[in-house]
Amino acid sequence: MIQLLKARLQASIDLKTSLLTNDTILNTVQSIVNEIVTCYKNDGKVLWAGNGGSAADSQHLSAELSGRFYYDRPPLFSEALHVNTSYTTAVANDYSYDIIYSRLTQAMGRKGDVLIGLSTSGNSVNVIKALEVANSIGMITVAFTGETGGKMKDCAKYLVNIPSKDTPRIQECHMILGHTICELVEIALFPKP
Repeated sequence: MIQLLKARLQASIDLKTSLLTNDTILNTVQSIVNEIVTCYKNDGKVLWAGNGGSAADSQHLSAELSGRFYYDRPPLFSEALHVNTSYTTAVANDYSYDIIYSRLTQAMGRKGDVLIGLSTSGNSVNVIKALEVANSIGMITVAFTGETGGKMKDCAKYLVNIPSKDTPRIQECHMILGHTICELVEIALFPKP
């Protein structure tokens, strides 16, 4: 048991260490921060979409922006698209699970807003459809995926494809990068004196 624990910890450390020298991902994250800051300065919103663990991560990161991260400051409009279970189950039942996020993106999204889709495979149909609608509206689209980027790589302006095929390790990296994005946005919009 201890050996497996050590192996998982080491795999997580190794993958995160690889990000320190991944200029593509580092520069992409900086660009995403700039886009989110611009979005908020223009009275926009950040929307999130994911399934399962990626839904939980979306909700967590959304809360960091809409609540607070490191310190007290005004709230920012940020929402994970799955949080209204009545809407989600009604649309999934009446239409299709594949459009639960695209339909809500169409209703909530505006040009210049940001949609961040999370999917370790990059192939979640409902997230892809949301990104497509977001693009048609003129939103800024971001895909957080695993190594290949899946189908999401072709429908997002920004791709953060973690160089791994191991779902838990990918999600851990999504969270550390997501947390850092929230921190940098908070600092940029509400600098401490």
